[in-house]
Amino acid sequence: MEFGILSTAKIGREDVIPAIQASEHAVGAIASRDEDRARAVADELGIERSYGSYEALLADDGIDAVYNPLPNGLHAEWTRAAADHGLHVLCEKPLTADADEARALFDYCAERDVTVMEAFMYHFHPRTERAREIASEALGEIRHVEATFTFQMGDRSDDIRLDPDLAGGALMDVGCYAVSATRNLLGEPDRVFAHEADSYDAGVDSQLSGLLTYPDGVSAQITGGFDTPLTHEYRVLADDGWLRVPDAFDVDPDQNLAISYMVDGEEHTETFGGVDQYRLQVDGFADAIEQGRTPRVDRTESINNMAVIDALHESADSGEPVGVDHE
Repeated sequence: MEFGILSTAKIGREDVIPAIQASEHAVGAIASRDEDRARAVADELGIERSYGSYEALLADDGIDAVYNPLPNGLHAEWTRAAADHGLHVLCEKPLTADADEARALFDYCAERDVTVMEAFMYHFHPRTERAREIASEALGEIRHVEATFTFQMGDRSDDIRLDPDLAGGALMDVGCYAVSATRNLLGEPDRVFAHEADSYDAGVDSQLSGLLTYPDGVSAQITGGFDTPLTHEYRVLADDGWLRVPDAFDVDPDQNLAISYMVDGEEHTETFGGVDQYRLQVDGFADAIEQGRTPRVDRTESINNMAVIDALHESADSGEPVGVDHE
């Protein structure tokens, strides 16, 4: 499969393009609104073709699929444009600005018989799969989950992640991982309650923490933020033990990882050698298309994650608990 890359975004240059090039697939073209910039990145990364507009790349007959790492508020627009050209789309998270837009986008792509998958790469890491297996098969009744992803943005007031018109904010950028990890351990919450800060006075959350509630008193706490040092982890508390996953989301291909858990007083640690979760994501996306099956991160997963994010934003704005409108 040959990919075209929409923009010269850092995550594409440093993570996804090298992952595609290390796989059985290829990057055939890259586009930027600045033609010189596109050519410079293409030369640096060994990409054959470059374009000074996204439209020109989409018209490239050699492309089979597009990787879309544009700002959040542009994801839906350019994913639809790719679908109009019959191109499959691997789109950075969050897929859209809200759940309703996600529903409409999946419908749009289905009508054009193209696959769209939200690029939550951590789903494809073997340790993530093992953590879910331990939670569902080794632990007893789960009572609480805590998930966090924060980092210090620093003095970057012009960062696009602080732009409300581009669907910015900490919850959308990193808190979405905490929401995803929690949901994949506990399922869909009934209600949420959230509190946020806007330390940049930008009109978006620089930190948002939320309580997710489930039947029978089960709960979860999620936090995403730009204001505190790098932390990305989740913990599971059960009636007979616990599970801890440090360095849970943003990991290097050569990074060795561990997972620890306790069941009935007996502690265990398992280790995992480095793998490129971005390459595994690319392979999973391409395999789903080639085999005609639903990708691992599918419509329900993406819409329900956005539904919780929508409810958290609404709660933070209103100061009241909000129900979740999931699929």
